[in-house]
Amino acid sequence: MRFRAEVVVRLRPGIADPEGATIERALGALGFDDVHDVRAGRTFVFEVEAQDEASARARAEALADRLLANPVMEDSEVRMAPLPAGQQGTGGLSEDRTLSGHQVPAAQEPGR
Repeated sequence: MRFRAEVVVRLRPGIADPEGATIERALGALGFDDVHDVRAGRTFVFEVEAQDEASARARAEALADRLLANPVMEDSEVRMAPLPAGQQGTGGLSEDRTLSGHQVPAAQEPGR
């Protein structure tokens, strides 16, 4: 069975986040004065072949710990979902091009 893994990597609390700080400084000029404490991060999406969700999650967490996140400075969060047969090989994108409920432009699709 295949599962879609979504790994979100963020800097740990207390670690300076210059990208988040830059975004936060720009928010006022865009009319978002009510948004504060911006933290930037990265999201990785991939498929895992496994017998069950627990095994798929363990593989995704191992990959996140060994490759995607720097454990000294970053935390990672893993989200898993089984993939219907028609979505396998698409990076988890559904036919309406959404991932985690967000529209994904073609230029940003995984693998492009």
